[in-house]
Amino acid sequence: MTVSERIKGLAALGQYLRGLSNAEKEGLFFSAESKNNWFTPSNVEEAFNGILLFLEASKLQELCQQHQGLSNNFSDKKIGLVLAGNIPMVGFHDLLCVLLSGHRALIKLSGQDEVLMKFIINSLKEICPPLYEQITIAERLNDADAFIATGSDNTARYFHHYFSKKPNIIRKNRTSLAILTGNESEEDFKGLGKDIFTFFGLGCRNISKVLVPEGYNFTPFLDALQSYKAVGDHHKYANNYDYNKSILLVNRVPHLDSGFLLLQQSEAMVSPISVLFYETYKTEEDIKQYLSQHQEKIQCVVGNATPYIPFGKAQAPEIDDFADNVDTLAFLQDL
Repeated sequence: MTVSERIKGLAALGQYLRGLSNAEKEGLFFSAESKNNWFTPSNVEEAFNGILLFLEASKLQELCQQHQGLSNNFSDKKIGLVLAGNIPMVGFHDLLCVLLSGHRALIKLSGQDEVLMKFIINSLKEICPPLYEQITIAERLNDADAFIATGSDNTARYFHHYFSKKPNIIRKNRTSLAILTGNESEEDFKGLGKDIFTFFGLGCRNISKVLVPEGYNFTPFLDALQSYKAVGDHHKYANNYDYNKSILLVNRVPHLDSGFLLLQQSEAMVSPISVLFYETYKTEEDIKQYLSQHQEKIQCVVGNATPYIPFGKAQAPEIDDFADNVDTLAFLQDL
């Protein structure tokens, strides 16, 4: 199956997914939420629309043009994929790259995201059988020739131990942050709210920390975030908010409380669900040094200046925005 035929098959998958009726999507989204309560219909819809952008023929062609020399034949090499399940269909991009490369995908699904990923995979059975036959769902990945594994810092140590003898990409915990200057508009803050609250803050592209100038007034920021207060109605999020608030109160840790988001000064990078960390800076050089010192833990940075991602766009990566800035398709191409 040539590269152009693989592109055609994946674009057909996109057309099929776009053509799902509202009733079909509602049934799928309900099943996903029944399996994982964090996967609310609105969050699944957000992830679903992101995948549809990847499955546009022009985007697929552009990505392959950036990787000249992809084989026009299927490979016998098996790529073991250990998929995360923190947000809906988060492992799809890795599967997409394996299929475009022509290798076989040997997939260990996350128990948190079985419903959606199985639906995507099974949809290929009718739409493009040759691509479907390149995919195997497995519990053990012993037969894999290379690995792409995503998990926490703890699981990454496990992955390094077991996968070190073969080519691999192993991803650890990462998070994202925002740079505020004091010149942001209400619309900027609302966009930042989307970057914070989409997927309840569970993704590596979610903003869990902000850098602000010394003496920063958080009132306009917190006022603008009131449009997201419905997030506090979700029982799992509310449980996290109540727990983290009680910890801050018992330990007498200074913080701001919006009623559904806790703002705490901290040097830590990754904040708990319902908590947003912040640190202050004095100069632009302070920001540069901070980003340099923490580059191994940062997935993306949002802000109004170049080269930051615009507010509200952290959860809308392009098809060539590879996780951890490691070109997955180039890795597969070189095997």
